Amino acid sequence: MKTIKTLSAAALVSAAAFTAAQAHVTFLDPEAPQEKTILATLQVPHGCDGKPTNEVQVRLPEGFVFAKPQPKAGWELEVIKGDYQKTYDNHGSNVKSGAIEIRWKGGNLSDGFYDTFVIQGKVSGVEAGTSLTFPVKQLCGDAVEAWDQVATGGGDPHKLKSPAPVLTVVAGGGNGHDHGDMAGMDMNAAAGETATLGDLEVSGAFAKAMLPGQPVGGGFLTIKNTGKTDDKLVAVSSPAAGEVQMHEMGMQDNVMKMRELKHGIAVPAGGTVKLAPGGLHLMFQKVKAPFKQGESVPATLTFEKAGKIDVTLKVLSAQGK
Repeated sequence: MKTIKTLSAAALVSAAAFTAAQAHVTFLDPEAPQEKTILATLQVPHGCDGKPTNEVQVRLPEGFVFAKPQPKAGWELEVIKGDYQKTYDNHGSNVKSGAIEIRWKGGNLSDGFYDTFVIQGKVSGVEAGTSLTFPVKQLCGDAVEAWDQVATGGGDPHKLKSPAPVLTVVAGGGNGHDHGDMAGMDMNAAAGETATLGDLEVSGAFAKAMLPGQPVGGGFLTIKNTGKTDDKLVAVSSPAAGEVQMHEMGMQDNVMKMRELKHGIAVPAGGTVKLAPGGLHLMFQKVKAPFKQGESVPATLTFEKAGKIDVTLKVLSAQGK
């Protein structure tokens, strides 16, 4: 009996330590390779003293460039831009400015749940072994939780009350290619085959692999109308999700807004409509299981005039553009 009690006590101590370690805002993967495009995934494990989180603000450090946040259903995105301290090469173009802060606003993340907030960006001009600090601020109504403390002089960040999330830069691959930036090309090549319905052609259908804890998935495709009559995509359904909505994203005064298109997406005669990241897209809600790379997602598109057509969205890399 003494042995059992001792083990139980040790288990309780271990569980308490694990809970404490997970109480901070941290990165899902704390390492980032040099000169690579990555998905920096922040984990927000709780609210502010029991209050739900309504806004998450992330300041981006020098050396994390060309940042693009992942939209979240029910949240607005604000991208604050400014000058970099250095000039960075982006496929032959010199870039001196870009996103320096990302804000997800107007959401409602209950204290009883956790969620992830994702930013795609490139680690550039940073030596291996360097720590990149991303100060984060949670806003919960009138309460604020700031994760901005930085250990100095070789101090232990675990002893800080409110440590800022940190990415440790590690040596990248030696081939000189940024496969994260090339992921969009891979997607176009690997996307689904063309399906035809009357004068409509649906091609390049794909979905992005979902991250742990991600509640919704994105879908993309191209619709070409070769006929002389306008049509409209009015509904989308899938056995893989409880609901599929049509959405549009657009920048307004540095605020990226996402809205549901309840009246559908027009497909003009002789025209082509492309649903792609950063613009028109499908939002798979209440997914039954996270989309995994290499799998496929069936969906049915309903057009106002042409009727219904079944398509298959191949699930490709989460890092694709």
